[in-house]
Amino acid sequence: MNIAQKLTTWRKYRETVNELGRMSDRELSDLGIGRADIRRVARTAVGF
Repeated sequence: MNIAQKLTTWRKYRETVNELGRMSDRELSDLGIGRADIRRVARTAVGF
C-alpha cells in the first residue's frame, strides 16, 4: 500500500468514526453497534 492509499484509507476511517460518533445511542443500537465499538467498526469498514 503506497502513501496515497494509506492517506485515503485514514481519511475514510476518520470520516466513518466521526459520522458514527455523531449518532445517538439509540441510532447506534439500531445498527447493533455500541459506542465503545465505533473504532473497531470503522477499521473493519475501511479495511484498515
